Amino acid sequence: MSWVLVALLLVLLLVLIAEMINGWTDAPNAIVTVVSTGVLPVRTAIAMAVVFNIIGAASGTAVASTIGKGIVASSALTLPAIAAAMISVIAWGSFAGHNGIPVSKSHALVAGLAGAGLATAGPDALLWSGWKLVLIGLVFSSFIGFTLSWVITKVVMIVAIGMASRGIHPARLKRMFDRLQVCSATAMAWNHGLNDGQKFIGIFALVLLLGGFSDTFVIPWWVIVICSVTMGLGTMFGGLPIIRTVGMRMTKLMSWQGFAAELTASCIIFGVSQFGIPLSTTHSINSSIVGAAAAKNNRSVQWVVLGRIIIAWISTFPVCGGLAFASALLANRMFL
Repeated sequence: MSWVLVALLLVLLLVLIAEMINGWTDAPNAIVTVVSTGVLPVRTAIAMAVVFNIIGAASGTAVASTIGKGIVASSALTLPAIAAAMISVIAWGSFAGHNGIPVSKSHALVAGLAGAGLATAGPDALLWSGWKLVLIGLVFSSFIGFTLSWVITKVVMIVAIGMASRGIHPARLKRMFDRLQVCSATAMAWNHGLNDGQKFIGIFALVLLLGGFSDTFVIPWWVIVICSVTMGLGTMFGGLPIIRTVGMRMTKLMSWQGFAAELTASCIIFGVSQFGIPLSTTHSINSSIVGAAAAKNNRSVQWVVLGRIIIAWISTFPVCGGLAFASALLANRMFL
């Protein structure tokens, strides 16, 4: 067995480990509100997230193509550089997951690719067309997510008050929003797979290209299956520390707020995914949760906890980019 084949298999394994970390730490994006409101027990919510994450990841390739060939020029990357990028994602994701910090694996991934590309070929390795999409995704997932969730929550409040004024019992209203939240959580799980799950599919296909397995960037059906199932297996671990941070420490939600937050995040993720825009599902749901909580009462948000989360979000780019840059420099010198 040649060293090139060994290197190819090793890097593909790292991609799958990163995909599993993605499923493990991003599972709360789909189920945090439905668990924290008590609408679904944890095991049921995780099982639902596993199934629909897999279905979502297998539902398209637009985001995978953006990540695989639109962020860093493939000619500027090597197998050791890709390995370095994956190590940065795995390290940062594992650290954040164990400490209950909801960070974006999407931003970790693009930062890792950028660091590896810069170490290998310098600034010319970065493709502005792809990074423009990343910036668009950042705006939608954070600022628009918060604002739209605030508006939708206000509308839900008005509708609920109107229904109550017509004599509908509060218990009946709660049962209605409980059912709606199950639907919105299902949609969130599917959309998480549609955007986040595809990113590592794109990296897997890129590794096949760099390893000489294919002549052009293509995404075979079996790559979609392997990566989506791997993410689903990672989701089975649940990410309970992150659920506690977002759903219990940062704020407390009612089922009608959880429905509004998940509906907002799902709509945003679905919309941008159609254009191949890679955005952070972590930012999307957390910003939407804050918007839903603030729409009822600003004091219901623990702003100190939110501040710590935002610091972790900001730290993702320099930490993962720097780690990948240093690792890629070392790896390229050792193996090339």
